[in-house]
Amino acid sequence: MPVEITWWGHATCTVEDSGVRVLTDPLFARRLAHLRRRRGAVPPPAAAEADAVLVSHLHSDHLHLPSLARLAPGTRLIVPRGAPRAVPGLRRLSALHITEVDAGDEVRVKDLRVRAVPALHDGRRLPMGPHRAPALGFVITGEARTYFAGDTGLFDTMADAVGPVDVALLPVGGWGPYLGQGHLDAGRAAQALARISPHSAVPVHYGTYWPIGMDGVRPHEFHAPGEEFVRQAARLAPEVAVHRLAHGESVRPEAAR
Repeated sequence: MPVEITWWGHATCTVEDSGVRVLTDPLFARRLAHLRRRRGAVPPPAAAEADAVLVSHLHSDHLHLPSLARLAPGTRLIVPRGAPRAVPGLRRLSALHITEVDAGDEVRVKDLRVRAVPALHDGRRLPMGPHRAPALGFVITGEARTYFAGDTGLFDTMADAVGPVDVALLPVGGWGPYLGQGHLDAGRAAQALARISPHSAVPVHYGTYWPIGMDGVRPHEFHAPGEEFVRQAARLAPEVAVHRLAHGESVRPEAAR
C-alpha cells in the first residue's frame, strides 16, 4: 500500500499518498493554555509542508491558529462549514485557500479525493458557544483509503458513514484524566476498529499534552492508552495490523487484503 503515515503527536498526522501530502489538525505548540507538551519534540518546520490541511472541528487543540499561520501561502485548508464565522481569526489567514465542507462533501486535492464524514463530538469553539460548525472526520482516497477520525465517540452508523477503508487513524485518549461524551478511549476505539474493519490502524490523540500540575492525577491516562488500544484491538479486531508510533515516526502500512 503506497501510503505513508507520520504521527507528529496529538491529532496531527501527515498522510502522504500518490505524492500528495495531507496534514491533519496541526498543533505545533509547546504549550496551549493549561496544556504542556510532555512527550515528543515540537514538530520541525517540514511538518507544516502540505498540499492540503484538514481541520476536524473548532476546538483550539485541533483548530490552532498559530499553527495554521505556519502553513505556506496558497495551502488548501479544509474546515467544517461555518468555521470562519465562528473563528474570526481564520479570516485573517488570507494567504490560505479555505474550503468549507459538511459531512458528505468531497474535495479534490490533486490526485486525491477527500470526503468529509460525520463525527459524534461537540463542534463548538467554546464550551458554551453557539454550535456553528459540525465536527467531522475525513476519508482520504488515492492509492489507499485513509480515515482520519478527528475527535468522535462511537455511533451506530459509523461503519456505513465511513465506508470501506484501508487505514484508520483513531483517537484513543485525550489531554486530561477524564474523557467526556463524544470521545474514544482505548476500549471504545477498539470497538470502532472492529466496526470499521480497516487493514491497518494508527492510534493518535494520546500521550502528547497534559495539564500543568496534574502529573500525579491518574498519570496512566496519559501514558497507557496506546498500549491499551493495541491490547484491546488484538482481542476485538485481531485481523487489523495496529502500528503504535512514536512522535515523529512514520509507517507504510502493509498491502490491503
